[in-house]
Order: sequence, then C-alpha cells, then structure tokens
Amino acid sequence: MSYKIRFAEEKDVSTILHLIKELASYELLLDQVVATEEFLLDSLFKKKSAEVIICEYDHQPIGYALFFTSFSTFLGRAGIYLEDLFVIPNMRNKGFGKAMLSFLAKTAKERNCGRLEWSCLDWNEPSIQFYKKLGAVPMDGWTVYRVTDDALTNLANL
Repeated sequence: MSYKIRFAEEKDVSTILHLIKELASYELLLDQVVATEEFLLDSLFKKKSAEVIICEYDHQPIGYALFFTSFSTFLGRAGIYLEDLFVIPNMRNKGFGKAMLSFLAKTAKERNCGRLEWSCLDWNEPSIQFYKKLGAVPMDGWTVYRVTDDALTNLANL
C-alpha cells in the first residue's frame, strides 16, 4: 500500500477541519463543531496546544489523529493524550488506524512518555474491539467530567 503518515503543517488546516467534521458526523455530533480554520491555525500552529498527524493514501488525506501532551503525577512523566483518531469510512479495516496508533506509540517512546491514552464512546463497539486487540485496557471506575459554557464561566467567577 502506498501510504504515508506525517505531522500536519499550517497548509493542512482546511483538511484537518474537514476531517474533524467527518468524525463529528460519524459520532452524530456535527452540530457541536464550532471550530474554524482560524481557531485551528491559532491553536495548533501558533499556540501549539495540540499536534496532528495526517495519514495519506495515494497522496490523499484519509485520516488524522489529534493529540497533546498530558502529565502523570504518579509516573512523574509526560504522556500523550489522543483526542481524535479518525479514518474515513471507505478506508477502514485496512490497517491505517493501527498504523497511526503505532506512529503515536513510537512518538511517545521517542519523547520518553509514560503512556498513550484516549477515550472512546461507549456505543462504539467496533473501536472498542479494535483497541482491545492492540492491548489497550479500559479504565474501569473512572468517569470523565467536563465543565463548558455557562458552567465554565460560573466556575471561573467563583
């Protein structure tokens, strides 16, 4: 197969946003996407809040992964938190998701990170089975909490 995984560059912003919207559509959350090319350019390439890798097949983008550095106080080391992993539907089950996860694992090892972790929607059984085959373990007993919008503003004003 003629594929390539590479770190995204500023010129990829429109591609990244397009793939984010495809992922959101798959997750039935497209109405929640408020990201713009300008936001992504600022966050990813100016502030460097996160990084993106793009998977290309025959020079066409077919998937991406967006990740950022996390930190484990117990390990005393950084980690990589994978926010998004997405492969377009007609290119699934061909090894591209696995290749991107392997790329991120190698990146984590090169950066001396203690772990690579991510969240998965409870209903996404194909992804859950895929992750388990790779040796990933669900974090039973942990629940993700989130504060957004008015709740975030209210908390900030306490």
